[in-house]
Amino acid sequence: MIKLQVIGNLGKDAIVNNVNGKNVINFTVAHTERYKDAQGNQKDRTTWVDCAYWTDRTAVAPYLKKGTQVYVEGQPDVRTYTTQDGRQGATLTLRIASVQLLGSRGNEGGGSGSYQQPPAASYSQPASSAPAASDITEPLDDLPF
Repeated sequence: MIKLQVIGNLGKDAIVNNVNGKNVINFTVAHTERYKDAQGNQKDRTTWVDCAYWTDRTAVAPYLKKGTQVYVEGQPDVRTYTTQDGRQGATLTLRIASVQLLGSRGNEGGGSGSYQQPPAASYSQPASSAPAASDITEPLDDLPF
């Protein structure tokens, strides 16, 4: 088995499709690698990965917006094709096993991702008879163990 892991930004909003009664979330992830060429000039090389996430858990789709940084992992597949002018082409596709949202590019790179971390569950402690921290008079270095 071959497993591919990619961290990158979404190129456009995810689309939820229904194929033969099964849900699939389609999106593209771009990973940009910076390197120096033989003359010492800094270059960027971007690799686009077409992703297909076959899942019934489509609730993640609204968070998969353009510019959102994600970690995806799954099984790769290279598809070849012939363009209209007769040239051969290839595309890297990934059948996603898991996806994790990492954040948003915001406005820094032109990405219009609007993903924000979901609000943390609010938890309020019930009122108790325990003393407040300022009311403790015992020495703090006297540990009970």
